Amino acid sequence: MISPDRARALIEAPPAALRELLAEATELRDRGHGRRVTFSKKVFVPLTTLCRDYCGYCAFRRDPGEPGAHTLTPDEVVALAQAGGRIGAKEALFSLGDKPEARFAEHREFLRRHGHRTTLSYLRAMCELTLRESPLLPHANPGVMAERDLAALREVTVSMGLMLETTAERLLGPGHAHDRAPDKVPARRLRTIALAGKLQIPFTTGILIGIGETPGERVDALVAIRDLHERYGHVQEVIIQTFRAKGRIPMRDHPEPSLDDLLRTLAVARLLLGPDANIQAPPNLAATDWPRLLGAGLNDWGGISPLTLDHINPERPWPLIGDLRRQSAAAGFELRERLAVYPEYARRAEFVAEPLRERVAALVDGDGLVKERYERWRRW
Repeated sequence: MISPDRARALIEAPPAALRELLAEATELRDRGHGRRVTFSKKVFVPLTTLCRDYCGYCAFRRDPGEPGAHTLTPDEVVALAQAGGRIGAKEALFSLGDKPEARFAEHREFLRRHGHRTTLSYLRAMCELTLRESPLLPHANPGVMAERDLAALREVTVSMGLMLETTAERLLGPGHAHDRAPDKVPARRLRTIALAGKLQIPFTTGILIGIGETPGERVDALVAIRDLHERYGHVQEVIIQTFRAKGRIPMRDHPEPSLDDLLRTLAVARLLLGPDANIQAPPNLAATDWPRLLGAGLNDWGGISPLTLDHINPERPWPLIGDLRRQSAAAGFELRERLAVYPEYARRAEFVAEPLRERVAALVDGDGLVKERYERWRRW
């Protein structure tokens, strides 16, 4: 792993240095992961689009009454999960806004009708329902959480996640990406990630590039993630996600990061985080250029759904899994399916809640990857 100072120098190096940087990152990735790239076959479950935060780049969140404002009922959750089970998906990805009950009376009433006071309590019930009524294993992205909420969700999920996004507090200021987003205070997000480590929860996090941060601030965020993982050993995946402009967001005229910018950031992340880290960049956000990400140190494609949209970036369809396999093979990689819990953690009992251990063990082989007989994705 390289020092933060070297990472800052590399991420701001001239374009002529990019090829050498990518080669170094590729060699390091191969040292840790060989020529294997993974993905998770999932169903995207947008539990609620209501959110108390107003991030400048988000097209997912809604206020009550807006088109697209919706909280899934238990029947809708089960229908999605069972449809995913029929096509061989293993992961139910629960995404939702932060604490909408703190802002919207309509949502508090919805929760009351379903026997809950908080969205996180409702989320736990829906994860439990998914486990009971489908073969899918829940992964939840609920936002900032207290220790008791993390502990409760740990019993009904195989992994959780919270994007750190950035450690740049100045982006909380007026006119910046997070100026109306109380849950994007970096210290609060870092505390949630640390608490997940304390509870031995396999955890996904990452950075969002192109929202107004400097290259050096990207390095700062990656170093903060590295420090937490070195302390707790629980960061199963680091995502490098790119801002994409959309018509209905406040940042619709903000420039998007270039492909070279993404490649450079991926490569620096690999060098900072080391050979064994799992580093992912969503292929749908790189449009037709996504195969090039393999040349920057990436070793995972993230969750791919043959059934549901990417509700965060609905204008960006996922590649077909068959295309993912063919393009990965053309670049010299074997594509393998994993669970929402990464192989290193699926094989360690302390990182899987006791009620879920038997289900996880039945799905994975000795490497912690989905057993070949369950890999039904080839027909997709």
